[in-house]
Amino acid sequence: MSFHKQPPLVSILPQLKQWFDSELGQEMLAAERALVEPMVSTLFGMHLVQFSVDCRVRLYDDSPVAHCFSVVPTLELGLTDNNIVAKAAEVPLAHESVDVVVLHHSLDFTEYPHQVLREASRVLRPGGHLIIVGFNPASYWGINRLFKRKGGLAPWAGHFISHRRLSDWLKLLELTELKNLSGYYSMPFEKAMWRKRTACFQGLARKLPGHHGAVSVVLARKDIAGMTPLRSGWGLRRLITLPVVEPSTRGTLRKNREHR
Repeated sequence: MSFHKQPPLVSILPQLKQWFDSELGQEMLAAERALVEPMVSTLFGMHLVQFSVDCRVRLYDDSPVAHCFSVVPTLELGLTDNNIVAKAAEVPLAHESVDVVVLHHSLDFTEYPHQVLREASRVLRPGGHLIIVGFNPASYWGINRLFKRKGGLAPWAGHFISHRRLSDWLKLLELTELKNLSGYYSMPFEKAMWRKRTACFQGLARKLPGHHGAVSVVLARKDIAGMTPLRSGWGLRRLITLPVVEPSTRGTLRKNREHR
């Protein structure tokens, strides 16, 4: 199924950053961090990469992974060394080279979201984890998007991919879904006054069956059938317990038998 035509990310990036800096955008980012950071803090490995639409937003500060870096869409002043400038659908990383991949709205703001997900799966090593952060269409924000997406304004120009479709994509890429969470139930009003006046709707969205927060977070793992990963290095040493006779020793034993 094709997606609606979306303006290039480079053209809406200034507007998207401005929205992230707004009070509503900051509240949403805080809700995302509250969901993602507990996940990230429990995932280990050597390399973590975040596919970002805004280089200023980092969700891996609490990660125990040794090397964390981001893939960002444009080169900007003040960009740190732990950033790679590239398209999310064409990442210059080796096959199966990363332990953790975080997609921060990368599927929402791209012309080819399935290709971005495929690229994330490609660079993820077997047993590695993928965290997908995106807007939830089954929410107040999803309803609001139906009226505003034609204007091409951020963030309403995003794809807002449903969990059902995302689950199908994960299965096709042989990724096992482990968790599905959502958060931030406020109405999408820019003015805080209106968000406070409609606070009663937050409780309603929380009580409804399913996930109806503005933000959706999915945790998945890349599995390979028939493969049981070892949890630590000592397991490797336990596999070799019997002494091995050297070839020279076997030859000496054979000569001793012949002389008997």
